[in-house]
Amino acid sequence: MEVSDLVTDAERAIAARDLGQAIELLERATELSPGDFELLMKIAALRRGVGEPQQSLDAVHKALAVSPRDFTALLMRASLLQRLGDPNAGEAWGNALAQRPTSDLPPQLASVVAEAEAHHSRWLDERDSRMRQSMAAVEQQANPEEWKRMHRFRTNVLRRTRPYHSEPTDFYYPELAEREFHPRRLFPWLERVEAATDAIAAELQTVMKAERAELVPYVHYADFLPMDQWRPLNHSLDWTAIHLLQNGKRIDANARHCAGTMELLQSLPQPSANNACPNAMFSLLAPNTVIPPHVGVSNFRLVCHLPLIIPDGCRFRVGAETREWRRGEAFVFDDTIEHEAANPSDQLRVVFIFDVWHPDLTEVEQDAITAMFAADEQLRAGGL
Repeated sequence: MEVSDLVTDAERAIAARDLGQAIELLERATELSPGDFELLMKIAALRRGVGEPQQSLDAVHKALAVSPRDFTALLMRASLLQRLGDPNAGEAWGNALAQRPTSDLPPQLASVVAEAEAHHSRWLDERDSRMRQSMAAVEQQANPEEWKRMHRFRTNVLRRTRPYHSEPTDFYYPELAEREFHPRRLFPWLERVEAATDAIAAELQTVMKAERAELVPYVHYADFLPMDQWRPLNHSLDWTAIHLLQNGKRIDANARHCAGTMELLQSLPQPSANNACPNAMFSLLAPNTVIPPHVGVSNFRLVCHLPLIIPDGCRFRVGAETREWRRGEAFVFDDTIEHEAANPSDQLRVVFIFDVWHPDLTEVEQDAITAMFAADEQLRAGGL
């Protein structure tokens, strides 16, 4: 008989509820067409239906040998392992979820995915608990930085987080430490910046009221450039900036109203590169606005945020770590690692932002970067 005839007869047997006969016919069909994924999955479904989970799993494994990343087959495999009490079921749920389609799922599949997420989450929680108990004594001996790295190692192992790396769009200086948020101990001047929060906020109010204050869109690329990630915010007043220093130049219309802030900046290790930096600005994010994931231009400088006006719920993610801004609590991060921001509130959010040299650079290396930019006007006409 032809494969099609055997399949037709099997369908008749299914309609007559003779599932044993249907399985036998489909098994004969696979002998004629051994690599037929659909036939193998039908056999798996029927064997599961007649209460033969191990035989069903064998059929699924044969189907996955043909199509190893098929989402439905992976879900069925995990479900069967769960039914059989196999200790590999938790990982199998995770493997299935990793192949979840990005498009909307049909309702009958959505419930299975919800079950998969629940099983996988419980499995991860159990592993996490065992790891925490085993590591507890060691973690008690760790300082905060060590504890943070150990915690992140554990979440990476569990795949609840993943590694993020510095990926500057233009300028990559080699062998600089990659950190999403850099530890405060590397920047002893942070306390001085935080102590000036009220004074800087007062100068912000002064410059915002000034007639000649220059409030410009934070994103302002030419429309013809391939900047798709920025298209919704390009030239938009939802994300604006009041620049004090821009691409190494003082913006006097704003800076003249911020004498104290400018004096503070002069005492900080800001980078110097022709037509590129230093930079310092008040960043204004409108209510209900999201800044999409993106990366910065160069890793030889880091970015400092000093939150000034922070409605509830405003958040900032760098890599796998998300923080809520808190007024007066500054931090330094690497903007060449993927980051994003959100203001879900109905009020304006304002953060004072400026750049600083990466602390791994020696003075000689800083001078080399400055000299390189001075030699070529075209290196960064658009700034950093």
